Amino acid sequence: MATNIMEFSPSAAPSFVKRGEVSAVTKALAGGSVGSGGKRISIKGGVFRLMSEGKEVAAIDERHLDVVVVNASPKVSRTFYAGKYEEGNTSAPACWSADGEKPDSKVESPQSTSCATCPQNISGSGDGTSRACRFSQRIAVVLANDMEGDVMQLTLPAQSIFGKEVGDDRPLQAYARYMAAAGAGADAVVTRMRFDTKAPVPKLFFKAARWLTDEEYAIITEKGQSRDAINAITMTVSQTDRAAPAPIPVAYKKTAKPVVEDSDDGTAEPAKRSEPKVGAKVPASKGNLASLVDSWDDTDD
Repeated sequence: MATNIMEFSPSAAPSFVKRGEVSAVTKALAGGSVGSGGKRISIKGGVFRLMSEGKEVAAIDERHLDVVVVNASPKVSRTFYAGKYEEGNTSAPACWSADGEKPDSKVESPQSTSCATCPQNISGSGDGTSRACRFSQRIAVVLANDMEGDVMQLTLPAQSIFGKEVGDDRPLQAYARYMAAAGAGADAVVTRMRFDTKAPVPKLFFKAARWLTDEEYAIITEKGQSRDAINAITMTVSQTDRAAPAPIPVAYKKTAKPVVEDSDDGTAEPAKRSEPKVGAKVPASKGNLASLVDSWDDTDD
């Protein structure tokens, strides 16, 4: 029997189909769960972990990873969790701020009208001298060996953002200032991220590895303007990486101390972890990261 229905092939999508974007209709039919997790890099446990839709795909043996930063959230955000951290708990934070200045309008019980004067921002409101409210910043990156590949989200904790440079060891802000002083942007180079092996919690340093070529820079510019990149740097409660909060103090000082950039907040990421679908550990030096990322969409949930 003749039919005018062509066999469906995902690789032969018509021009009106935008790759990587799931329509509102599809999300509604799927119960709103499609495309909510995205692809990201986690540094839980001091290991680079490739994540897709909330599941760990692989862990990387090496202590460094070469990426290109394609976009970044313009402000350092904050999140506060009430109660004691529990493994596997993915509940929403009690209070959060995308701009680090005031609570989000969706927060039901703001801890203060201003982040600067909030009792959860006082040094000592968390464990030791730390703050109960945690700093973080989202950046969008692509793998240096697959610049035309997927854009991934990386959420950096306070100690990877703030602090002074020591030699070539630079936290994110110090690295950006160094690149600016050199008359270049952080998106014009391949950036090597490596763990500080002396830190008690996961902490990254950043270093320029090489300049991009003109062709590569054109690709990165386009990637930085993509919907995936914008989504990666936009803070939503569902994307918030939960850090293990300290017990809430019974009493607070009436006046908050001035905010100091250096922070020793903890860095535990969301605790729920699935078994990897691709090899448990992947040496970055073997150049198979790009193919692994390409296979993420093919893994079963």
